[in-house]
Amino acid sequence: MRILLVTGRLAEPLVRKYGKGCDVFVTPVSVAAFLTPEMIVRYLKKGGIKSEDYDLILIPGLVRGSAQSIEDELGIPAFKGPKSVMDLPQTLKALRDGFKLSKEKPADELFSFDALKRVEDLRNKTKNRRYIEKALKKPWNTMIGNLPAGRDFPARILGEVVDAPKLGVQGTVEKALYYLREGADIIDIGMVAGEINLDFIELIPEIRERIKEGGFEVPISFDSLNTAEIEKALSYADLFLSVDENNLERLVTQKPVVLIPTNQGRGFFPVKPLKRVEFLEKLKEKALDLGYNVVIPDLILEHVPHLGRSVTAFQLYRERNPNDVLLAGVGNVVELCDADSVGMNALLAGIAKEISINLLLTTETSPKTRGSVRELRRAIDMNLFEMPKDLGFDLLILKEKRAKEWRFKPAENVVEAREKSVELERVYFRIWVEEGKIWVNAYRGTEAVLTIVGDEPNAIIDTILERFEISPRHAFYLGRELEKAHIALRLRRSYVQETELFPEFY
Repeated sequence: MRILLVTGRLAEPLVRKYGKGCDVFVTPVSVAAFLTPEMIVRYLKKGGIKSEDYDLILIPGLVRGSAQSIEDELGIPAFKGPKSVMDLPQTLKALRDGFKLSKEKPADELFSFDALKRVEDLRNKTKNRRYIEKALKKPWNTMIGNLPAGRDFPARILGEVVDAPKLGVQGTVEKALYYLREGADIIDIGMVAGEINLDFIELIPEIRERIKEGGFEVPISFDSLNTAEIEKALSYADLFLSVDENNLERLVTQKPVVLIPTNQGRGFFPVKPLKRVEFLEKLKEKALDLGYNVVIPDLILEHVPHLGRSVTAFQLYRERNPNDVLLAGVGNVVELCDADSVGMNALLAGIAKEISINLLLTTETSPKTRGSVRELRRAIDMNLFEMPKDLGFDLLILKEKRAKEWRFKPAENVVEAREKSVELERVYFRIWVEEGKIWVNAYRGTEAVLTIVGDEPNAIIDTILERFEISPRHAFYLGRELEKAHIALRLRRSYVQETELFPEFY
C-alpha cells in the first residue's frame, strides 16, 4: 500500500522516523496542527500529487475538519492519523491489518473507541435474557437480587457506603449514586461498628426507591457484624455480608449470604491457608444443612504483610471448590498501603480474574482511595480480554506506555533562563477547588472584589484578563496555578496554591 503522510516543517524529522515505508509531504506550515483540509488540498495540488500516485493519504490527527474534502479533490482516499506522531507505527500497523480509519476522528481516539466498543459488546452479551437463563443452569452462577453473578459474568463490584447510619438517607443515596455512576453493580450498606442502628435499617426501602429514581435498579447488600442488625435487615436487603460461625444458626435465609471463616464471638480466625479453607468448607456445609440457599464464601483478603497467605487461601479454596461464587474485599488492601490505588486495583482485579473471584468489595472512604470504583471497573474491563495489554484503553494514569520523543533543533542563540525579582501588583488572586470547579477570588488589599468560577483554565484566565490589568509574568503565574488546579480536579487530589501537586520522589 502506497501511503502519503502529510505534515508540517517542525515535525518532519519525527514523521520520517516513525513513518518508515511511507512517503512524506512537508507543507510550508511550521506546525501541522495549524493546517486545514483546504490548505492541504492546495499544497498537494501545487506539489503535483495525482490520484494514481498513492493509495491513501494520512493527515495529522490534530487537523480540524474532515479529510473528505481532500479525497473529493484529489481522488485519493484520505483519513486522519494520530494526534501524536509517536503513535504513527501503531496506526500504520493497524491500517495494514485492516483497521478502518476515520475522516473526522484522530486514529488514536478510534483505537480507544473500538476497544471500549468491544467491551460494551461483551457486557451486552452477558445481559441477554437467553444468555442469563442458560448461564444460571450452571452451578457456578447465581442471582443476587436482579443481578446474575458467577464465572460466566464479569466480576461484580460492591461499592460500600461506610457508616451509612451516620450519613442518613440523603447522604447514603448520594454516595450510592456516585458509586453507580463510577461503575459499581451492587450498593453495600455498611453499618457502624460498635453501634446498633435498627431504626435506620427500616429506611433501606426508601434508599432503594431513591436510588431507582436516580436511574439505577440494583441489588442492595447489607454489611454488619451485629447479629441483631442482620436479622432486622433480612426483610430489606438482597445480600448479607459477615455471616460466620458465631451467628450462622440465627440467620437462616433463602437470600444469598457471604460466609467468612471466623467466629467473631470468640475472636477466632485461622491464619494458615489450609486451616482457613477447611474451616470455611465446614461452615458452608453446616449452612447448607441449616437451610441456607446461596452461600458465597469470602476467605478474607488481608492487607500486606499477610496478603500472600490470604491469596493462597483463595487459590486453594478455588481448586477444591470450583463451582462456588466467591467474594473478596479489595478495598482493605488498598486502604492499608500508602501507595497509589490505580496499580493496586489493577493487580487485585487481575488476581481476582485468575482465581475466578466473582464479587469485589471496595470503598472510597479516604482521599487515597478516591476513584477506586472506576479503577476497578476499568481493570475488570481490561481482564475481559486474554491479556490486559495493548487493548486501546488502559489504567496508565501517571506513567506512560511509550515514551514520546518530542524535541526540536535549538536555535543558534541559546541562553540560560534567569529569574527576575517580582514587583507586587495592586490586585492579587487566591485559587481553590471545590465541587468539581476551580474558584478564584480577586483581591485588592484584604477585600475580595470578584469571584470567578469555571472548570477550564483558559476560560478563567481570559475572564481575569478582561477585568484586570496584570503583568505578563502575573498572567503566566496564574496560568500555571490554574493548570495545577485543573490537574488536581482530574486526579481527584486536593490543591493548595503555590504548593507542589506531587511529592519529589523521582
